[in-house]
Amino acid sequence: MKSYSNTYIFMFSTIMVLIVAVLLSFVAEQLRPIQEKNIEVEKKLDILKSVGEASGVDEAKNKDAYVEEEYNNYITRSYVVDINGELQEGVDAFDIDLKVELSKDPAERDLPVYVYTASDSTEKFILPVRGTGLWGPIWGYVSFREDLNSVYGAIFAHAKETPGLGAEIDQEWFSDQFLDKKIFNDRGEFVSISVVKGGADPDDEHAVDGISGGTITSTALQDMLQNCLVNYENYFKSLNDNK
Repeated sequence: MKSYSNTYIFMFSTIMVLIVAVLLSFVAEQLRPIQEKNIEVEKKLDILKSVGEASGVDEAKNKDAYVEEEYNNYITRSYVVDINGELQEGVDAFDIDLKVELSKDPAERDLPVYVYTASDSTEKFILPVRGTGLWGPIWGYVSFREDLNSVYGAIFAHAKETPGLGAEIDQEWFSDQFLDKKIFNDRGEFVSISVVKGGADPDDEHAVDGISGGTITSTALQDMLQNCLVNYENYFKSLNDNK
């Protein structure tokens, strides 16, 4: 039987590892445009779903083309504001990574705004939200009516919350509760929306029911809304002042 020296085995193993690494890197690079396109389409789809559009995506023959057309038809503007509500020139709202922005000092954050124009020509304002759930990130989009106070729609998602418990935040029964809830009280103070364990008072326009057995995720979502939407307080107030 032919034997090989340790040096030969080491060199052979090293070469094979290098070959595999190069091949994996090549494949990853080839797949990158596809992955980036998928991320773009899912983001646009979530934005559309927050205002009740793209309902036919499951029946579409070409999902990418369908979402692109819906997005171009209904999302008529997007822009970026700062914590003071001032427009930021030269920044593309769609390119902003909210996770990065939330790690910055509030005064340095770029905050995306998407504008949806409905079939009746009214405009709704869509804001992204992001936080940390029990097991990983949670995120979503919340849209507001022309009064810049009442919720028009919402969609939430998660990376790996517990199935049947915290994972329920991505279900319609949960997000539908936010319809017409308000983030400012009668005195014009920002109060956000509470997610109440055990059930919210039906007459409370600033609260929704939490998820049974998903207390930590419910609380995390409540914190996400508070921490993200407060960034737009000055912007919303300035828009109302200019009406």
